[in-house]
Amino acid sequence: MEQTKTNITVKLSGEDGNAFAVLGKVNRALKKAGHPELATEYFREATKGDYDHLLQTTMKYVIVE
Repeated sequence: MEQTKTNITVKLSGEDGNAFAVLGKVNRALKKAGHPELATEYFREATKGDYDHLLQTTMKYVIVE
């Protein structure tokens, strides 16, 4: 398994299919943990493709539960 950029854990169960909810939760978690630059980087990368790309990018930045 590939190493994530942070050790932040984000619970995404119940967010199936809701890209805005996923983006918001991860973005807030990154900012709250003191990584506003990663939040910006994450948002730019995650919104470059489809929902599958969003989930793959999310798993690069945070640990998903």
